[in-house]
Amino acid sequence: MPSGTEIVRKAGRAVGRVQGVGFRYFVRNSAKILGVTGWVKNMEDGSVKMEMQGEPQIIEQLIEKIKKGRGRIKVSELELSDLPVAEGEKNFAIRK
Repeated sequence: MPSGTEIVRKAGRAVGRVQGVGFRYFVRNSAKILGVTGWVKNMEDGSVKMEMQGEPQIIEQLIEKIKKGRGRIKVSELELSDLPVAEGEKNFAIRK
């Protein structure tokens, strides 16, 4: 990324029909297309947690995609909070 480019990191927790419908793969693939780094993980309570890092306007695009969903994916709630930037992160992973 060019120097001087602002980077932000967000934590997210998605609730709704987000497990067993390809949600993690949808988030990872969307993030990769947009050039966002971070990770996504299923939680035992049925929610999905994620961290996403990139330029603010790109993160907003990813958040809008997540809220909109696709196919059987239905996000009823998306909680977001700010995090410190993680230095040296290179990709977007699905965590087990």
